[in-house]
Formats: sequence, C-alpha cells, structure tokens
Amino acid sequence: MTIYALSTGPGISGIAVIRVSGKNTTEVVKKITGSKLPKPRVATLVKFNKHKGKELIDEGVIIWFPAPNSYTGEDLAEFHVHGSRAVINAMHSFISRIKNCRLAEPGEFTKRAFQNGRINLLKAESIADLISAETEIQRKQALKIMSGKSSDKFNSWREKLLKILSHIEAKIDFPDEDLPKNIINEVKKTSNKVLTEIKKTLDDQKVGERIREGFKIAIVGPTNSGKSSLLNYLSKRDVAIVSEIAGTTRDVIETHLNLDGYPVIVSDTAGIRNSKNEIEKKGIKIALNRAEDADLKLVIVSVKKVDFANVLKDLLTKNAILVINKSDLLKGKLNSKFKKHEHVLISIKRDLNLDKLILKIKNKLKNKFTTSEDILITRERHRQNLINCVQHLEKFKKKNSSQDVDKAAEDLRLATRHLGMIVGKVDVEELLGSIFNDFCIGK
Repeated sequence: MTIYALSTGPGISGIAVIRVSGKNTTEVVKKITGSKLPKPRVATLVKFNKHKGKELIDEGVIIWFPAPNSYTGEDLAEFHVHGSRAVINAMHSFISRIKNCRLAEPGEFTKRAFQNGRINLLKAESIADLISAETEIQRKQALKIMSGKSSDKFNSWREKLLKILSHIEAKIDFPDEDLPKNIINEVKKTSNKVLTEIKKTLDDQKVGERIREGFKIAIVGPTNSGKSSLLNYLSKRDVAIVSEIAGTTRDVIETHLNLDGYPVIVSDTAGIRNSKNEIEKKGIKIALNRAEDADLKLVIVSVKKVDFANVLKDLLTKNAILVINKSDLLKGKLNSKFKKHEHVLISIKRDLNLDKLILKIKNKLKNKFTTSEDILITRERHRQNLINCVQHLEKFKKKNSSQDVDKAAEDLRLATRHLGMIVGKVDVEELLGSIFNDFCIGK
C-alpha cells in the first residue's frame, strides 16, 4: 500500500508538508499536478488540482524522491502547501481516493525506512527521541545516537562474538579435530574482553535513560508542609491546589520542567501522616513508592514540626535534600535535629532562600548527568538485552570441557542474538509495534 500523512504539526501554519510513500506515489503526483514527474530532489512550484484538474486546491512546492534514494527507500513525494485545515483536508481527501492509498500509521514512514535497510533500529529510535526532545541535552544525545557511534559499538561486539562462534562451530562440525591452542586462547580472550566492556557500559548510572526520560524528583513530606506550593514555585504556574486543609493532595501530580537545559519530572505527592481514610492511605503508599523510585527526594517539613516521622528519616538516607519550609515562622535558632541532614532553610511564602534550593538541585543534576564515557544505552530495551548478553557470556565462560562444546556454542549464539536485537540485526517484529507507535503520524 502507498501511505500518506501530514508530516508537519497539526493546526494553522504558514506551510504544511504532506508526505506520500509507496508504489503508487508516481500516480498520486501525476494526478494531483496534472503533469509529468518533476526533476528528482528539486523544489518545483506547481498547482495542486482535483476533479481532473478542473478545481484548484492550492499552489505550492513539490519535491520528488525516486526509490531507493529516499527516506523510506521507496518512491516518496513531499507536497509543501499552505497550512490551513481546509487545504490539508482537501489534499488528504484527493489522495485517499487514489487506488491503494491509505493514511499512514504512527511512525510508519520510519518503520519502512528500517524495513528497507535505510536505517537501523537504534537510528529509528533516535529520530523519535530527536522529535520529542524538549531540552538541549536531549537534542545532543539523540544526535549522537543518530551519528551511529552506539550502533558501531554494538555491531563491533557482535562481530567479535560471531568470529569466535565460528571457531566453536568448527569444533562441532569436526569433532575429531582439536582446535589449535592459539585459537582457544583467542576465543577466551575475545569473549572476556567483550564481557568486560559490556559490564563497564552497564555501570553507567543510567545516565542515558535519565536524559531521555527526565530526572525524577519527588517532593515528599507531612501534610501542610508546603509540597504543592513548592511544585507551583518550581513550575512557575499553579499545577497543584494549595490549601490549609490537610490532605488536599491525594494522588501524584507531575510536571515536566526544563531546568538549565536538564529534563526534570517533578512529582508532588500525598502528605505523609497516620490516616484512617482508605483513599488517603492509598495516596500515602503511592507517595512512598514514588519517593523510592525517584533520582532525588525533596523531603519538605515545616520549621514548626521538629519531630518528623521515622518514615521521613528513612527517606533522607540517600539522594535526598531536607527542605525546611516556613522559615518566616522561626523564632531563635534552628533545631539541632534538622542540622544533622543536608538541608536548606526556605520560606515559600516570603520567597526566601529558594534560589539556594534550586542551586542545590542543579548541582545534583550536573553530578547525575555527567559522564566521561560515550552514552550507549538510552532505553530499557537496550539495557535488558545487554544484561541478557552478559548472562550468556558468563555461562560461556564457565564451560571448559570438550563435552560442553554444544552448550557453549548455544550460549554464544544467544549472546550474539541479544546484541543483534539492539540494532535490529535479527527478527524483531514483536518490537516494531511498541517502538514505532511512539512516533507521531507523518514520521
């Protein structure tokens, strides 16, 4: 089937780009322009017509990309028209009536590019990441993956394992022939080297995933300590309801922020206290789970409440900043119990020391996002395949006797397969739906 879709953002705009790809693209171009195909890859001013050229839809630019030198590897055309809904609807309506043409599914153009060998799976994912990038650090990471450094590394490991796998399979095919000692040593040396390099890559503090998904900050604390007020301050808008009534927030409220170029997801959670209300108890449980999952916890308490609960003390053990709010109500010195923890004394009401808190958060972000190594892992899918690869290489390492040759070969095959799944070198049909559904229609 030939597919078509709006590739620019929906809504009114100066220009809209409608993309068509597939065998019937030439027919679409000829019918809608009423003339022959334009020169390849040259922007050509044309009139777009319907009713066999009797009615003008719009005047715009067409760019023709004949296969295989196109984004999808198929015949592809781009129609640059004025970005009104009426023009776009008229163009879509005309194309839909041409035989074997249908509206594209989310990510289908990029999916076809992958299936036709124009890009690998990592590059397809990085294109989606670049489209959805909201911060500078996300943009740079997506471009690095698009450059092919990650896929080159994964392919290099895979090729090394394939080479030693061929030696193991030679032993299976010719059981009476002993492998030369230098080859056996090379097999062990190569597999151990690949294993060491993958383990080092896995020990990356999940920086790539943090950049792609956002650094998770959970605001936790007792009721009426100022959690929702802090969320609103950081967001610079009223995200959460602020009230003197304790237990106003029952569920998790999230907001995505761009903090000095770093992507951040801040969560306001239910106030932690002893409660008999079933709904509030569920909210408190969710709050504690969110805090456990967070990269950084802002444990906020009121300066008036010195004895904060044991559960809050447990949250301060790691990756946490104690935020002591309502400093405007403080009379005398700060209680020594607070001073035992890394803390910031603030007043949201009076806008005091909030700049110090934000600076502390930024320093935490910089430390978490800083890495001297090239980032290779940006998704859980990559990490899980590398973990599985390590497990099979560990099993391979333990097999030394000649009776274990068949099993050793299978361990290597599986390790190689998991590396191949990252870049799409094996049958990954079951992955394609979940990956390309994250794309917008028209890409």
